[in-house]
Amino acid sequence: MFKIKVDMEKCQHYGQCVYEAPNIFKLNENDKLEYLASADESERDNVKASADICPMQAIQIID
Repeated sequence: MFKIKVDMEKCQHYGQCVYEAPNIFKLNENDKLEYLASADESERDNVKASADICPMQAIQIID
């Protein structure tokens, strides 16, 4: 397991992370980002891809 942190001050809810890690990130009915605060190691590559693609660089992986 590893932890995920999204800086909601930076996040602009573009949703790019949702495409890379749909099991972790989603946009709610108001188009605001929701995410799981921790994930299984099997999701690490997807979350890393989400962090890399985030235009605001708002996603962090915390080991």
